[in-house]
Amino acid sequence: MSRSRRIHAREWTLSILALLLGCLILFPLFYGILGAFKSPAEFIVYPPTVFPNSFGYLANFETVFTRVPMLRYFWNTLIVATFTTLIRLLIAVFAAYAFVFFQFPGKKALFFLLLGTMMLPADTLVITNYQTVSRLGLLDTYLGIGIVSFVGASQMFMLRQHFLSSPKPLREAAQLDGCGDLKFIFFILLPMSMPLLFTLFLQAFVAQWNAYLWPLLVTNTTEMRTVQIGITMLTTIEGTNYETILAGAAVTMTPAILLFILLRRSITRTMSGGAIIG
Repeated sequence: MSRSRRIHAREWTLSILALLLGCLILFPLFYGILGAFKSPAEFIVYPPTVFPNSFGYLANFETVFTRVPMLRYFWNTLIVATFTTLIRLLIAVFAAYAFVFFQFPGKKALFFLLLGTMMLPADTLVITNYQTVSRLGLLDTYLGIGIVSFVGASQMFMLRQHFLSSPKPLREAAQLDGCGDLKFIFFILLPMSMPLLFTLFLQAFVAQWNAYLWPLLVTNTTEMRTVQIGITMLTTIEGTNYETILAGAAVTMTPAILLFILLRRSITRTMSGGAIIG
């Protein structure tokens, strides 16, 4: 076999393996969405089926919005995820800019200390964070839910690495034209970094949207719950209604999927440019 044929056969083999791995990873998501359309009787049949008998069975979705105030939970989660992500990125931009363009004592030590926090499990800070938020009187508030996520070391690291690749004479030329640091950031540096910013926004937004433990701890009233807590409230004392829970999961996944579809081109440009999300 010639060398070109061997290369061609290897590429086909890798492509088939990648396709099979992708199908294996996506199957739980695919099965969950299909299960949302199943009736309770379809979940107890043997052997189990993948596809529902009819996609017209929408009682599960109706139950999601009638058993718990899911629309209210959606609104709470949307508010918290949006403003938390924006503040997180804003702080990351300013911190990364300082690490790249400013000189101050202990800069390298502070940066490595920041990287060290990425290896610290978030659960180890739950008790301390809860005590702090409670003393500040932020329980059952949007600020109390999102305040622990205002700072993200991974976003700072990614933006710092990206800013290091920006041309240094560009900032010097901007300063000669009377452009201050804020103008340089918002009118020159950030427009050049939009693909990465969109990717980091999606990453942080989805993480906040899927948060469960912290919102559960700091919210005591039903009106302040988030969608992930709302899904757990779909169960009844009679047992676990899998079809209803899958319908709730399918509903809560919709915003993240739509956001991914809208930003997929920016994400592709970021990944092709060598960015790796940590």
